[in-house]
Amino acid sequence: MGWGEYALAFGAFFLSHSLPVRPPLRPWLVARLGRAGFGVAYSALSLAVLAWLIGAAGRAPYVPLWDWAPWQNHVPLAVMLPVSILLALAVARPNPFSFGGVRNAAFDPGRPGVVALTRHPLLLALTLWAGAHVVPNGDLAHVVLFGSFAAFALLGGRLLDRRRRREMGEAWHRLDAARRRWPRPESWPRAAMRVAAGIALHAALLWLHPRLFGVAPLG
Repeated sequence: MGWGEYALAFGAFFLSHSLPVRPPLRPWLVARLGRAGFGVAYSALSLAVLAWLIGAAGRAPYVPLWDWAPWQNHVPLAVMLPVSILLALAVARPNPFSFGGVRNAAFDPGRPGVVALTRHPLLLALTLWAGAHVVPNGDLAHVVLFGSFAAFALLGGRLLDRRRRREMGEAWHRLDAARRRWPRPESWPRAAMRVAAGIALHAALLWLHPRLFGVAPLG
């Protein structure tokens, strides 16, 4: 379908990320699925649409913007291990500043973990992933794809900050000031397990990449 499929997948991606989290749809879904069930369903939908969009970018007409060089592959290789660890440290933990947090009322600013580094670790991971993948993909479809992801993540952080400040009031400023310290985790053994899970995720992505996207990161 060329550009038509690409445009359709792009539209589905942004709708799937915007509609489920807007009132009144999100409260309706959370009431029926539970907070954890909503998070799982939202994540599964996001990954499915993301996989379709990446595949559609590969099928779009090829319009080169710059030439490929072997060194470019090393950029995502170097960045994706930190991204995988960042994801493992951020997923399914309390974070009242961002989306996707669980047990947010239990957030301890004295033990903020990765939230001490950034209020939006998942969006930071998306920004790093997208920016790193622009380098070796110098055709129009992929530059638009990964560039849009990076812009989406950066803008999303600003919008979330504005919404959370409005919703939380003075508590947002108090928690934000308190969490800006050494990223002490809730539990060192759990943090070590999450880092190990991030390393395992990175290995799995290296193995799955050629099977899902037809490109072998290690050559």
